[in-house]
Amino acid sequence: MTTAKRDTYTPETLLSVAVQVFNERGYDGTSMEHLSKAAGISKSSIYHHVSGKEELLRRAVSRALDGLFGILDEEHGRVGPAADRLEHVVRRMVEVLVTELPYVTLLLRVRGNTDTERWALERRRDFDHRVAELLKAAAAEGDIRGDVEVRLATRLVFGMVNSVVEWYRPDGRGASEREVADAVVRLAFTGLRAH
Repeated sequence: MTTAKRDTYTPETLLSVAVQVFNERGYDGTSMEHLSKAAGISKSSIYHHVSGKEELLRRAVSRALDGLFGILDEEHGRVGPAADRLEHVVRRMVEVLVTELPYVTLLLRVRGNTDTERWALERRRDFDHRVAELLKAAAAEGDIRGDVEVRLATRLVFGMVNSVVEWYRPDGRGASEREVADAVVRLAFTGLRAH
């Protein structure tokens, strides 16, 4: 891991460093000492800007959650047939995941051991529920297959989308953000759409 230079330190770079360390060591395995070494600043400098590592965690998972919930407020996520809205939401989920990869990775790894983690899990469940309701509405409109149970289909779609954090690396040698989103949508909706 590269150590941040003291003269380039900002609250945003501290957050970025914290997310990287949390993803490498796990939240529970990260101490303020680890964070200060990785950021190249003293622990007291960190405490000058945040109350502790849990505040950094909350800021990080909030960034991921805000990106995901923002999708549901986009026009294409709110207006039109449920299947079209669902397709838009799934595409945008992949795009947010890729754009905010370290933040979403951290969100997907929280386990509920702290108040912040429990809050994040509850918000994630709320998001998942809202997407499941959209899938249910698309099935009721006859645009999504009715022979696959909605909860199972929801879990499979989320499994495919969320697995991107395990293998996608924006290094310029693999698939682009758009190619990944296109592939997920094509695979999911070719199988989900009623024919």
